Amino acid sequence: MRIIIESPQPDEEDVVIVRCASPDQRLISMLLSFKTVNTELTGYLNDKIARLNYQDVYYFESNENRVFAYCRSDVYEVKYKLYELEELFKPLDFVRCSKSMIVNMEKIEFLSPLFSGKLEAHLKNGEKVLISRQYVHSLKAKLGIEEVE
Repeated sequence: MRIIIESPQPDEEDVVIVRCASPDQRLISMLLSFKTVNTELTGYLNDKIARLNYQDVYYFESNENRVFAYCRSDVYEVKYKLYELEELFKPLDFVRCSKSMIVNMEKIEFLSPLFSGKLEAHLKNGEKVLISRQYVHSLKAKLGIEEVE
């Protein structure tokens, strides 16, 4: 399979063309999620309202019935439940890492193993977040890391 990316002319809109002999369910699901995913959400910081792009979010955390989006230097409150964000960003590189947190895998610099089966994710902004034991397997699966026994 080849992937070709071309820049459109200034007066043209972006177009995605897929040529395949027989589209399977996986391809159709990927294309539908690509078309329907909303990559922006509204964040609230003091008296400011900002549009946040998913690429700017390092992780989402739930704390005292409120959900926050942690970006490089600012923390915004968002009006979603954590499970709603998990579903909304499922087609993208976000993964649940604990009951109260979803992390953007694009922002992980490296992982360190901890005792009792946990992992520590070192993020590109210098923060560290814990990957609880029950979510390690799904993170490794999404990263394509094989379990060594």
